[in-house]
Amino acid sequence: MKAPRDARSAAVVINAGSRRGASHEPAVDAMRTAGVPISAVHQVRSGADLAGTLDRVLADGHDLVVVGGGDGTVSYAAGRVAGTNVVLGVLPLGTANDFARTLEIPNDLAGACATVAEGKVVDIDLGRANGEPFLNVASVGLSVAVTEALSPRLKRSLGPLAYSIATVRAYARHKPFRARLEFPEGDHEPLELEDLLQVAVGNGRHYGGGNTVSPTAGIDDHILDIYAILAGPLREHVSIARLLKDGSFIKHDRVYHLTTTKVRLVTDQPLPVNLDGEIATATPTDFTVQRNAVHVVVPQSSTSAVFDGPGAAGPPEGVVS
Repeated sequence: MKAPRDARSAAVVINAGSRRGASHEPAVDAMRTAGVPISAVHQVRSGADLAGTLDRVLADGHDLVVVGGGDGTVSYAAGRVAGTNVVLGVLPLGTANDFARTLEIPNDLAGACATVAEGKVVDIDLGRANGEPFLNVASVGLSVAVTEALSPRLKRSLGPLAYSIATVRAYARHKPFRARLEFPEGDHEPLELEDLLQVAVGNGRHYGGGNTVSPTAGIDDHILDIYAILAGPLREHVSIARLLKDGSFIKHDRVYHLTTTKVRLVTDQPLPVNLDGEIATATPTDFTVQRNAVHVVVPQSSTSAVFDGPGAAGPPEGVVS
């Protein structure tokens, strides 16, 4: 795969509403100075603007698209370029920037720009929830309430600490729920779970401002990591929370953990599903993994993924690239 600076033309799409979106102009200048052939720069402020802008950028034939924003913005863009030869560059301008953390892309803009200019191209997996894309984690339960409690003002003023504040607020209002996990491939027996705090399906490694899906989770392993946390006394959740950073919470006796390539999540009543910080679908939800779906630029030193080559990726059944 050729180096990003050897692209025919590059477009930059910035979510100006993201936490650091206003600081993008020096980044664009830095990439141009480093030899990235940027011929178009677009700013967006809404999901509708993002969709239309990405459509225009892809129609214009750019083979490198650099997206600046938070995880939700990057995840949506990844869904649009999945299964194509378009390479995705990432400027982590959000609050958590867990996708960048997974791929070892520097959080500072100078380092991220250097990665776009000098990095290598790998291909990574993309999760799908009822066909909607996610890079990090899809979840039902407490995380949805956390997302709803994360106001833009709170994220701008507190940064990653906003997640802790929002979690405390959401926990106080949480109502346990029931769920059934079904496995179309037959690799696990159906699992009935009651009194749940949260169910999550991980495609990547990091989420929630630096938490780890599991000690073995990766964005290039072609599997989904599923965990379910049972509701319980506050002291139990505190003990689980202390283990979130390294992923060892999956060994806690109130946590179920397994891996698969396809799973269907059914709840008694339809519940919203959080995809990388955006409420994008609802249960019942079919989760799949689209192997090697997205070409993305990472630092030369990154060991998070490799490039498997042409023909390794393709849209899953029911998804049009």
